[in-house]
Amino acid sequence: MAMAPTVKVVLGSTAFAIFWVLAVFPAVPFLPIGRTAGSLLGAMLMVIFRVITPDQAYAAIDLPILGLLFGTMVVSVYLERADMFKYLGKLLSYKSQGPKDLLFRICLISALSSAFFTNDTSCVVLTEFVLKVARQHNLPPHPFLLALASSANIGSAATPIGNPQNLVIAVQSKITFGEFVLGILPAMVVGVVVNAIILMCMYWKLLSSAPKDLEDASEEVIDDEDVISHRFSPATMSHHSAQNSQDLSSRLELQGSPPLGVNGHVETLRNRIPSSSIESDIRSGGLSGRHLESGRISNASSDPAAASGAAADDGTTSQKKEENGCSSPVVVLEERDGDPFDSKWKRILWKSGVYIITIGMLVALLLGLNMSWSAITAALALVVLDFKDARPSLEKVSYSLLIFFCGMFITVDGFNKTGIPSTLWELMEPYAKIDHPLGILVLALVILGLSNLASNVPTVLLLGGRVAASAAEISAADEKKAWLLLAWVSTVAGNLSLLGSAANLIVCEQARRAPHFGYNLSFLKHLKFGVPSTLVITAVGLLLIR
Repeated sequence: MAMAPTVKVVLGSTAFAIFWVLAVFPAVPFLPIGRTAGSLLGAMLMVIFRVITPDQAYAAIDLPILGLLFGTMVVSVYLERADMFKYLGKLLSYKSQGPKDLLFRICLISALSSAFFTNDTSCVVLTEFVLKVARQHNLPPHPFLLALASSANIGSAATPIGNPQNLVIAVQSKITFGEFVLGILPAMVVGVVVNAIILMCMYWKLLSSAPKDLEDASEEVIDDEDVISHRFSPATMSHHSAQNSQDLSSRLELQGSPPLGVNGHVETLRNRIPSSSIESDIRSGGLSGRHLESGRISNASSDPAAASGAAADDGTTSQKKEENGCSSPVVVLEERDGDPFDSKWKRILWKSGVYIITIGMLVALLLGLNMSWSAITAALALVVLDFKDARPSLEKVSYSLLIFFCGMFITVDGFNKTGIPSTLWELMEPYAKIDHPLGILVLALVILGLSNLASNVPTVLLLGGRVAASAAEISAADEKKAWLLLAWVSTVAGNLSLLGSAANLIVCEQARRAPHFGYNLSFLKHLKFGVPSTLVITAVGLLLIR
């Protein structure tokens, strides 16, 4: 593609530069509007500067990618309600044989969960659990935090639904879910093991001097209440939004639970706290009326008489409370008539249904069915299975991520039309042939550098089509290999520095702000581990991906 006119090149480059600065540094002092607004600003400037037309901007939005992303986020929300992440957290310390065993277990669980629930989601959910296990046994937190973040990135490379850049690659390349997994799985497994070995070698003395017995931690470290009150926003690009929601939720819990309305539903702060933990459990049948009365509902009224009355009277109604002289309306949920185990078995059946539908989605993906529609179908099946108003669950979907992608698609398409990416690729292409070891090395270094400079998703959008077209001239097998190498290198590149991926930032911020367990994972500590780990594991993948 020839270079566009000079004016178009300058204006298009300016719009892309603004997008890049706000995407990489979302809180810059002169325009702290964040990543999502930054992507929309870049897209708008591309249209205003007439780099692309409005029709071309709409056409640049890739709906299959957005559909797949939305579907997987909804499935993750229902899996959280079905306690999947609670079980993953408990596995961290169950019958652990010591710090080294715990480190390896974190690497394994983080990688597997990231492959199916996205790396960002796994990091948000598991960071506080890792901190609790480490602090309770006087273990140094940073080796385990590094294990969590780095293994999450490595594990997410194995599937098309593990991270956003893989979603883009899977849709654009038309590679089936099964081919994608089989192509990268060997590199992922070996990469996780090598990553754990590098961590153990770097922190052997710290781990050897730590206590050996962690067996007593499984029940004490991760109790049900911690998991029930834990909130997360799946697959978020910016760690700040999810963390702000958690901070606000924690403050509200300290002040007392949100008030119950006259219809018995918990009122929430829309767009700040997606849904309260109590509401999720009421809807899924996880808490009985008696549990609610003794735990949370007693804080709904500031009247001490109301609080004591709620604790004393089982099976009464708000009308009876008013007769006893309570001025403010208090809603008391009655226990269900009949067998008290009814709600328990309904909960078990509902959770089983969630797991079965999720497995069905994975089977459909492995059979080669359309990935976007398979994910959306599974999401809607979970909504129907819940048989409740889906708004609380749908509010937890990261719509800001979907909007970010829309703006990014338009911005990158406009930058491509300036001709700059094509010109640079034409200069580099002779040295980056996929059928030669030196060409693979040059290509990997370019992807590694761009992924840390411009972020991995824009790198995939800029390079993907060009790398694949160059490889297709050699053979169809080389074209597939080029896509898989792009997925592997752009994902593992996130481990290079603390700013390399959103998962790293999530772990850092979650650890720093965790109540009673705060820990600051510094940039230099991460870089000291990230550089050798990234280079070695990237090389492992280049040898194993076929």
